Amino acid sequence: MSEQLSELILQQIQIGPMQNFVYVIGSASTRDVVLIDPAWDINGLLEHVRGQDLNPVGALVTHYHADHCGGSIRGHRIEGVAHLLEDTGMKVYVNKHEADGLKQVTGLQDSDLAVVDTGDTMRVGEIEIEFLHTPGHTPGSQCFRIKDTLVSGDTLFVQGCGRVDLPGSNIDDMHASLCKLADLPDQTVLYPGHHYGEEPNASMGYVKQRNFHLRVPDLETWRKLMERG
Repeated sequence: MSEQLSELILQQIQIGPMQNFVYVIGSASTRDVVLIDPAWDINGLLEHVRGQDLNPVGALVTHYHADHCGGSIRGHRIEGVAHLLEDTGMKVYVNKHEADGLKQVTGLQDSDLAVVDTGDTMRVGEIEIEFLHTPGHTPGSQCFRIKDTLVSGDTLFVQGCGRVDLPGSNIDDMHASLCKLADLPDQTVLYPGHHYGEEPNASMGYVKQRNFHLRVPDLETWRKLMERG
């Protein structure tokens, strides 16, 4: 469930009935961490982090769907970033194209958000996190790159990719985003937003070989594939 390589703290936590992953990313020397896509059981997540003498300093959201940030799905309320901020007062980092949607879903205000764009970075102790805008599943979907690690949300799974038949999704944008991720080095380790597939995480070399969504030869073929499916 957890991995610590020298300075990097990286913990992958499966949570909720939709096989979501929440991530704890941070610095071993400073003990500061951020929570990626915190939802479902905020008190449990905070107890898990603080029980290790880790200090949560921010929340990063890959996209505004309620199973990743809190809100309502089919009348069922899911805990998320709004509940987290009641306890901590931290900022929620969201892509600039996703900020309005996140506020609508969660009830957060502008003052709760840190709005970022692709290429922006943040430091958590001694760890640098790079923001990558990867639209397709939603307009402001984003991934987070930390050294040779990629947290991909619902843009890319070990097997498959995010849906493109939902409000705000876009087939062409998803193709462009997947092409961008396919250019990452093979040694990059992919950490997805859901446990869809046999492995909870895998190298990009493995994913490129096994995930046919990264091997579609051109946009026209991609459109036919996604419109059909």
